[in-house]
Amino acid sequence: MSTRRIEVDLLTRVEGEGALDIEIENGGLKTAHLRIFEPPRFFEALLRGRDYAEIPDITARICGICPIAYQMGAVQAVERAFGADIPAAMRDLRRLLYCGEWIESHALHVVMLHAPDFCGLPDGIALAREQPGIVRAGLALKKTGNALMRVIGGREIHPVNLRPGGVFRLPTRAELAALAPALEEGRETAIRLFRWAAALPFPEVERDYEFVALRHGGEYPITAGRLASSRGLDIDIGDFETEFEERQVTHSTALHALRRNGGAYLTGPLARYALNSNLLPETAKTLAEEAGLGPVCRNPYKSILVRCLEMLFACEEALRLIAAYTPPAEAFQPLTPRAATGFGCTEAPRGICWHRYDFAGDGSVLAARIVAPTTQNQPAIEEDLVALVGGMLAAPDDAIRAAAEAAIRNHDPCISCATHFLRLSVRRA
Repeated sequence: MSTRRIEVDLLTRVEGEGALDIEIENGGLKTAHLRIFEPPRFFEALLRGRDYAEIPDITARICGICPIAYQMGAVQAVERAFGADIPAAMRDLRRLLYCGEWIESHALHVVMLHAPDFCGLPDGIALAREQPGIVRAGLALKKTGNALMRVIGGREIHPVNLRPGGVFRLPTRAELAALAPALEEGRETAIRLFRWAAALPFPEVERDYEFVALRHGGEYPITAGRLASSRGLDIDIGDFETEFEERQVTHSTALHALRRNGGAYLTGPLARYALNSNLLPETAKTLAEEAGLGPVCRNPYKSILVRCLEMLFACEEALRLIAAYTPPAEAFQPLTPRAATGFGCTEAPRGICWHRYDFAGDGSVLAARIVAPTTQNQPAIEEDLVALVGGMLAAPDDAIRAAAEAAIRNHDPCISCATHFLRLSVRRA
């Protein structure tokens, strides 16, 4: 019996610690696991006994790139539990804030993390040497997203302005209007990045994902909606646990989220696009048609194109919301705590981020559950790896390494902040 084992000892500079194990036995693929070994961070346990007002600041610390995703789901869950009726103007302000997070997160991923895979380059620094204009443009776009988060959220990292019932401070019309020129430039930058990325060499791959995303009336989903899937699911976010479950697996300290029937599913840009592409602005639809994307894209490598479309959308949506902005009458409305359960679900850049909180009568947290996007995408990522490696078993280790890096990075798992996402060592027996 011959065994060939390719191991990733550490996935560096990501939000969490993990590894990749690929084992080939007698010429056949035995395992391909994305192994997460970071000790539990206990955020759900840390929330027990805390006052409802503390939840947004605590949950923001789950992620430095997507803090708004955790804060927004948390405040929505509190407000739903306590029966708050948030005015449309406040909902629009929160949607505007979320646009900033989409812009900065997608821009970082596209130019620094994902694009080098298609250019035969080891990292974003090498890309900056060969394509300085593209990298500068992407980082300028990221800076624009950060500015939007700073003006509305109070700061760029772990913003402090969101609170259950509203915000602590309302931005002025002048403060938001000052962001418009950069967003106009960002809109053109997103178009430029899309057209540049559309010319990259993409592997011919089609994956039969079940896409899961929010769907919300006549708008591309960010902060609200019902949970829908490409296979007919259509439920209220409060029914998430009836259709989805998390399972412990032996090779990971992170739970794996699956459909109750045991199937993997995919959230994130490809899922949002598949279920809501008709709701994108005309500029984005035209670009998608130019690139031959169609209304559904099942090639995970082309997620870079969908992220560019979503950056364009977020810039245009931000400009629309700024132009229509009238400060709400009050920065927040007082909430009356009660014994109840609340649910929240929004679209983080990487996919749906779901929250459930059980409250005592005084507003303290009895129990909390948070299901992050990467938890939900891990099984689909592993299925991608199985399909990929199974088709290149005779390839050299370096080729498998490079292909595995790209396949994982397609989905931007959690905070993929590394230039070298994976470092692989090979041991043969």
